[in-house]
Order: sequence, then C-alpha cells, then structure tokens
Amino acid sequence: MSTPSAPIRIVIADDHLVVRTGFAALLDSQPDFTVVETASNGTEAVRVCREKSPDVVLMDIRMPEMDGIEATRRLVGAAPDSGGAPRVLILTTFDLDEYVYDALRAGASGFLLKEATAERLFDAVRVVAAGDALLAPGITRRLISEFALMPARAETAPAPGLQALTARETEVLLLIAEGLSNPEIAARLVVGEETVKTHVSRILTKLGLRDRTQAVIAAYESGLVVPRSRKSE
Repeated sequence: MSTPSAPIRIVIADDHLVVRTGFAALLDSQPDFTVVETASNGTEAVRVCREKSPDVVLMDIRMPEMDGIEATRRLVGAAPDSGGAPRVLILTTFDLDEYVYDALRAGASGFLLKEATAERLFDAVRVVAAGDALLAPGITRRLISEFALMPARAETAPAPGLQALTARETEVLLLIAEGLSNPEIAARLVVGEETVKTHVSRILTKLGLRDRTQAVIAAYESGLVVPRSRKSE
C-alpha cells in the first residue's frame, strides 16, 4: 500500500481580506492542499514564507509596503538553485497587467487571473507545485510582444550556457520561445511527448533555469530569438 503524499502547502498573499479568505476557503476544500498562512502585503509574505516554507505562494502584484514583484524576487532569489524557494503563482485582476513581464522575470512560475474558475485555480496550483510553469492563455504571446517593444541591445550576445545545448535542444528552446506546449512541440518535430519532456528538462538544467517561463525569457534576452518586429529594422 502506497503512502499518501504530503499535501501541497500554500501561502496566499493579497491586500484584500475578502480575496485571501475566499481563496483560502476554496483551496482548503481540496484534500491535497493545506493553506498554512495568509499575508496582506509583500513584506509579510516574505516573512511568512520563510517561517512556513510553503510549496506554492499565490501572490498578488499590487500590494502595500512591498509589491508582489519584489516579494517574488526576494523569495526566489533566496534559494534559486537549492529547490528551497517556493513556486510563485501570480494572481491579478487584469489580463493586460503591465507588471506581468516583470513578475515573470523576478522568478514567478505562473500567472492566473483572479476571475479563474475554482477548477482552473486548483489545476494551476498543482501544475506549479509539480515544478512546471503555467501561463494563462495568451500570456506567452504577450511576453514575446514585450520583447518586441523593448529597444534592441547591440551588445547582446548569446549566453555562454546556450553553447552547451545540442542542436536539437536549441531547436526545442526556439519552439518553447514561440509559446508551444510539449504536445505541440512533439507534433512539430514528429517525436514523442516524453522525448520533448526530456529535452526540456535538459535545457533547464544546462541553463540553470527553474521552468519554461524562464526559458522563454532567456531565449529572447540572450539574443537567440529576435522578435519579428525587429528583423526588418
């Protein structure tokens, strides 16, 4: 008989009491979740997370004292490689939130609208807790659009880590940067999904990245991918 796995430990950080209470009630209804604490601002979120060591933090962006971006940066930056940092799932009211890009760069593993259904919320927490990245539909395309709007940096050169990638891994990274999912990459390359998962895992390991969201950012910031709007410049 297998031993039941420990529940996913969750901290909810939001400056609105109704939001914190509502999400806590929803998440505690699931047998594989346990909400260990809530926080009303970024400063409190960082303190609580260091005390409670949650697996996942539901992090609002706009909060007093310290916003969710800085809180995410401090939490993820505290233990980027040891696996000790919690996974951060950004919660926001607006799909066009101008801070989404900054939050993802700070180390967030996912992005979800507050209006998402309960089932979508549950799935998001489980996906992020498992170590995968999660972006709401269209966010990857918006992330790419942000790069297209940023000034080109003439001094940018491919990061040294990219040289460690095989030709196939580089191809997979390019497809990740296009916003393709593992099944879509498998179909494009005519390989099995497990093969794609292996490539993605190796890419993240070689580049020292936490998840595919960070891989998208790395592909653009390293100069490996040039947004279409710049190619004609």
